[in-house]
Amino acid sequence: MSKSLKKLVEESREKNQPEVDMSDRGISNMLDINGLFTLSHITQLVLSHNKLTTVPPNIAELKNLEVLNFFNNQIEELPTQISSLQKLKHLNLGMNRLNTLPRGFGSLPALEVLDLTYNNLNENSLPGNFFYLTTLRALYLSDNDFEILPPDIGKLTKLQILSLRDNDLISLPKEIGELTQLKELHIQGNRLTVLPPELGNLDLTGQKQIFKAENNPWVTPIADQFQLGVSHVFEYIRSETYKYPHSLPVGTFSLSVNVFKCMDVRVGRRLSVEELMLLNCGVGEDS
Repeated sequence: MSKSLKKLVEESREKNQPEVDMSDRGISNMLDINGLFTLSHITQLVLSHNKLTTVPPNIAELKNLEVLNFFNNQIEELPTQISSLQKLKHLNLGMNRLNTLPRGFGSLPALEVLDLTYNNLNENSLPGNFFYLTTLRALYLSDNDFEILPPDIGKLTKLQILSLRDNDLISLPKEIGELTQLKELHIQGNRLTVLPPELGNLDLTGQKQIFKAENNPWVTPIADQFQLGVSHVFEYIRSETYKYPHSLPVGTFSLSVNVFKCMDVRVGRRLSVEELMLLNCGVGEDS
């Protein structure tokens, strides 16, 4: 262990310093830092920009941690013991190599900010109790591999920031409309074609709100509204014109509550279910 790391540990212990910053020190194993796990008094530990591949179970010994930063390492898995950090409020695991989260991860009762940006996570990576993290105010899932956002997202009612940028999302669940405290929603760079009408329950058009949704293959009616501005998008998805097809039961002509798309050679573009209901999309017409 380098002298500087040893000195950091000794100073923290002797002076009872609550914050320890070991960022960008070339650390590859936390167990090599002698005395680190005896610092049970510390509330903040920063290990960003290192070469860590794992987090040892000993992390549970740092029981007073409120901030834990592992940003930009090479971590592939986490120990189940991380969920025993009952005072943890901030957990940054961005830019690592996680493809799953440990069982019981949702048992962090004080967690407010969780950053999982730039990993290899998808909807199957989340443990069953993930959405028990009801104290979350900010959840960053950008640059992962999500195709579906689980409906249980609606349980995180204290969320103010939700970032889903640059995934592979093909739809958003209607439960997103239950996040009434949301002030920022980032969904740009996905494969979204439509928005759930329930998104209209949220106020994301004010000067202090942020709604980013560019670089998605929106159906034409929604794309047209984006050209006019975000407020027009929200007016549209709140309209009865938009809500009606989404309210129809599966099996009716609209085929589902989601938008059904086809290529109509007459206009050379994909049609929304609203347009299909008007044009019949070739049904009974030269078919």
